[in-house]
Amino acid sequence: MWNALIIVWRESLEAMLIVGVLWSWIARQPDPLPLKRGLWGGVIAGLLLAVTLGFVTYAAQSEFAGAALEQFQLAMVIVAALLILQMVLWMHRHGRAMKRELETQAENSAGAWGSVGLAIITALAVAREGAETVIFLYGLGMESDVTPLFSGAVIGFLIAVATAWLIARGARFLNIRTLFRVSEIMLLVIASSLLTAGIDRMIGMEWLPSLMDPLWDVSALLNDGQGLGRFLADFVGYRARPAAMLVLMIGAFWGYAFWRMKRMDAGV
Repeated sequence: MWNALIIVWRESLEAMLIVGVLWSWIARQPDPLPLKRGLWGGVIAGLLLAVTLGFVTYAAQSEFAGAALEQFQLAMVIVAALLILQMVLWMHRHGRAMKRELETQAENSAGAWGSVGLAIITALAVAREGAETVIFLYGLGMESDVTPLFSGAVIGFLIAVATAWLIARGARFLNIRTLFRVSEIMLLVIASSLLTAGIDRMIGMEWLPSLMDPLWDVSALLNDGQGLGRFLADFVGYRARPAAMLVLMIGAFWGYAFWRMKRMDAGV
């Protein structure tokens, strides 16, 4: 539930901020009405594209069975983890300039294609956020019960609406940069959890060597099969008895993520 809540909150908030930036730009134009229609047409088209991806993904899954289905699900879990990492790194680099880049794209497209150009930009932006959400939730759905996942998604969307409203109202206590920095770490934790599940599966399928299994055993202190240990296992990928390969790959994941962000902060 918590993973779905964070993902839907972050993705929905990004989509709402994009629409808000474009709406603000439209309000400064001499003839805003056609552009507003293009904006909302793009929002609807983007949502339809994301929903279509969801149906296509479900239909593709129904075509597989047995080992093929397990491999397809494994691929989706790994793709979701790597896509979250890519999204976090992209936003870390481009987040500060996103408003300016969006306005430049809107100006160029609207100048060439009018409201249709703006609709295309909006549709692609919303569809991207929606498609990422579909893939992320599908990956999470492979590792947890669907009912709390749906509840978390709904709550995450409602919190995103409230957050976007507070930002629009200019709430002084809401620092958007700090908000996104904290969410970056949360998303990386979720990506690490998905990657952990994927690596566990690959070790179980003998696609990867375990090297040493377990590398350590702290199940007597905190068992990952019940209570707090189970919650940490689902949310952050905690393992009481991890294989050495799992520890190495998760360490490499976090090392790479922090190395890239540090280089970006240094302007490299």
